[in-house]
Amino acid sequence: MEIRQYRQSDIKALTELFYETVHAVNTKDYTPEQLDAWAPAPADAEKWDKSFREHYTLVATDEGIIVGFGDIDKTGYLDRLYVHADYQRKGIASAICDRLEASVPGNLTVHASVTAKPFFEKRGYRIIKEQSVNRNGVSLTNFIMEKRR
Repeated sequence: MEIRQYRQSDIKALTELFYETVHAVNTKDYTPEQLDAWAPAPADAEKWDKSFREHYTLVATDEGIIVGFGDIDKTGYLDRLYVHADYQRKGIASAICDRLEASVPGNLTVHASVTAKPFFEKRGYRIIKEQSVNRNGVSLTNFIMEKRR
């Protein structure tokens, strides 16, 4: 596995990986309606690209195939962290997260899904607040979590 910085040419693969991962991995914690609201198709590639370029964004590849990605802003807000359903539990998310966390000083925050909450808890993040967010008119539960350093 290789971890490298984001390139604009990655955008199609990343938005597809996001959609496929949310709709495969999060099915035990969210309804089909919630998954569609969270990850509608098609994604706004221009908006995602702008966000990726404004953040520190990393892409994980395996034999040239993009298998995961994550991004963090300068304040320590970990915005996205996704690993393809076929590559789960292989240390990819941890490897990306290690590099993202090391890239900024101070405390870290994340808005973790129900599915991702245990991953972040194992990394030392603590729940600040459970919240209900509205995505495309549908309510989704997630957790504001913080890692103090």
